[in-house]
Amino acid sequence: MGIRTRILLLCVVTCALRDPKGTFQQSPQQPQVPIGVECKDRFQLISVDMPPSGNEPRFEAIDVRGVYPVTQAYGAQCGYTYSVQSLLGRVILRASYFSCHTENHVQQLFTFKFRMTLTNEHGIESFENVTKTCSVPPFSPREVICEENYMEASVTTKLSCPNTVKEGFTAANFVVQKSAVEAVQVMLQAEGQQAEVMSAEDAAGLGYIITVTSGRIVFRSPYRQPHSTVKMVSGVAVEVIQATVFFRQCWMVVMVDLVAACSLDEGSFDGYRLCWMTPAVMTPLDAGSLYLKSESIGMGVDGVLLNNTGATGYAVTINGNTVESSIPFAAEGGVRKSFVIGNVYNELYSVQLSYNQSFVDHGGVETRHNVVRQMATPLIAWLIVSLTETTLEERIFRVYLGNVPFDVELVSVALNGNEFSVLTATQMGYSIIRIPQDNNTFAYIIRLPFDDPLVEKLYVAEGLLQYYLEIKWTLNIMPQMDPYYHLSFVTATVLDAVPPVFDSMCAENGISFKSDHQVYDYLWEFTIGDYPLNQQLAYERGYIMTNDTNTLLLDVPLFAIGYVYEEISLQQFYGTFEILTRNAKTLAIEQQSVKRCLFRTTELLVCSTEGVMTVVSDITKAIPTADLARTTLLDASCKPIETDENRVLFSFGLNTCGTLVQIDRQYVTYENEIIFHELYSTDSKPVITRDAEYRVTVRCIYPVSGIESLFVDRRFQTDTPGIGQIKDPVKIPFQMLKSMPLGKPFIQAPIANKPSDYVSVKRSSPMDESFVRDRFIKEHAAAIVFDLEKAYDTTWRNGILKDLC
Repeated sequence: MGIRTRILLLCVVTCALRDPKGTFQQSPQQPQVPIGVECKDRFQLISVDMPPSGNEPRFEAIDVRGVYPVTQAYGAQCGYTYSVQSLLGRVILRASYFSCHTENHVQQLFTFKFRMTLTNEHGIESFENVTKTCSVPPFSPREVICEENYMEASVTTKLSCPNTVKEGFTAANFVVQKSAVEAVQVMLQAEGQQAEVMSAEDAAGLGYIITVTSGRIVFRSPYRQPHSTVKMVSGVAVEVIQATVFFRQCWMVVMVDLVAACSLDEGSFDGYRLCWMTPAVMTPLDAGSLYLKSESIGMGVDGVLLNNTGATGYAVTINGNTVESSIPFAAEGGVRKSFVIGNVYNELYSVQLSYNQSFVDHGGVETRHNVVRQMATPLIAWLIVSLTETTLEERIFRVYLGNVPFDVELVSVALNGNEFSVLTATQMGYSIIRIPQDNNTFAYIIRLPFDDPLVEKLYVAEGLLQYYLEIKWTLNIMPQMDPYYHLSFVTATVLDAVPPVFDSMCAENGISFKSDHQVYDYLWEFTIGDYPLNQQLAYERGYIMTNDTNTLLLDVPLFAIGYVYEEISLQQFYGTFEILTRNAKTLAIEQQSVKRCLFRTTELLVCSTEGVMTVVSDITKAIPTADLARTTLLDASCKPIETDENRVLFSFGLNTCGTLVQIDRQYVTYENEIIFHELYSTDSKPVITRDAEYRVTVRCIYPVSGIESLFVDRRFQTDTPGIGQIKDPVKIPFQMLKSMPLGKPFIQAPIANKPSDYVSVKRSSPMDESFVRDRFIKEHAAAIVFDLEKAYDTTWRNGILKDLC
């Protein structure tokens, strides 16, 4: 911003704002609220506590011509910043030293006159005059002020113009001084737009105010005006406005450039510090190629610059082309306010940042850049921490309530519904102490014996006694005495009688479980599903169990009864095994020990509880040159889900893909076949034929007693998986395939890692057959919502039941 003088004469000009409203009248009743008035570095500050009525105070500026209400719009034009900080309970008014109705004496003494109006809860108004004269050190040749609601730029000049209008007047007396301002013209130009020239009066109508006094010219504009521009400077958004003022007096003309540029950064809070950013060099102020250089940077609060920012934790950091000003949370100079929202303590920290930077151009002329920003943290919730440090050996509850803010006091405690003040509880012998913590917080600790009459006791099982304590802490925020509460629930179980815990480990071919014996193990028992885990169950299912005086060890081979298989692919699958711990008396499940392991897939057959058969089979053992893509199930449209060089993976519902079913009095058998279709050549072209083919028979066998639905209603439900069986592949004509009569079943154990591991259990006597069938019924519950009395002598093909006589 420079001064270009065409003729060395400066005329004192005043510009009009608006007509005064009313005349001043003193109120007979004075408001009963404290008012603080201070002279700051670049503004006057008035601070008023919010009155009890909750009605915001109103301010009016006063001069010799009348009274002018300070509204938001009028304040932005005339140099007043009015803000209500409701959470902090105060109202502030900041007035620029060059504001419209301020008396200016040679740029050093400034007198402000305001009238404050308060309205009580009955609508009665009271008034009070506020008058203050401030003595200010000399201003820099060029000053830029960035307030919250306006930008202001001013330059100094030593030119004089005798016998002109009185200095210090603004556009409010445009009518009176019209002859003095007729010659004032303003040119406004936004970046990328055509310049617009207008009179000072027209500029005032648009919100731009020009004040001319002896020795200084001031230009002021609200933010976001049509002639302002927002641009990025060093990564920071900056609003810029430039005005060129022309003065004509007789045969003399003066032209003055006035530029204001302000950072639009609203500040941020990282949980520890409030931060605000601005460019290190405000390049938009380089009007006329002044080549500004930063000379000094200062910051402070409430308009007072600090000599030693490090002592208070304030910091100014230059990061390349930007400057970051930071203020630590709760630093001196700010205001902390706490209150309760939803029974949670919340705190707000607010501070009025003052930033000052001095630039010097190549000619040594100083430009001072002044910024005022009201910064505040978001609402910060302080969560109370409740911990128990109880030890069973001491038989004393020791409950810790921490992270209590500095302005909070514990006023009472309720122990299992019995409430006492802290003083009364202490007099009764209860130990309640307050200890300081870091970050300006406190903690309360209460000690209460297990055997105190207020502690509740409960026998939960044999040898198991539980003590229970509920504490309701009542806290008050001081000094306003806002209450809020915190609940602590603590229990202690003596004798350490808790359900045993199993450690588990994955092995290559199964899962191992281990549990160390405790004194009260007799209170619980272990089960696999609904069946108690004992030596007989382990023998029948192939588990390896060792149970001595110290430890219970259980090795569960893969594919033993009790596994659940998931995510089966040709490469791998997951097997899950679960041991339940239940109360020996109530049979209630109190703990689950579950282990899920990843296994490598070789060959397998899984019959799920949802009625899905999943089979992985190596076809090349029977047909080394087989093209696995030509394998299907009985329904030729059912092809493998996945194949590799040797194996195929099929997964299908038991009522799909042509699956056959047979029912007798004890079992339901679902059977399908993996078929390899051979390719033959003829004279004309190759064909696929079903005359001869390789077949692998796969079966899922479920006990009748456990199946709840047999696809009559298209649902299959059973509590446990079925038994899978793969019959060695053979090559036979299709016409010779017959259903296997289940009166003489071929029963085979669950599939192991390779075909050689399969164990066939063949019937050698009626006793053997009865034993096997009883074992299936006991360990694989299933049921049918179907008339089994009529169906057990029937068989079916392709999913349709038919009577076969």
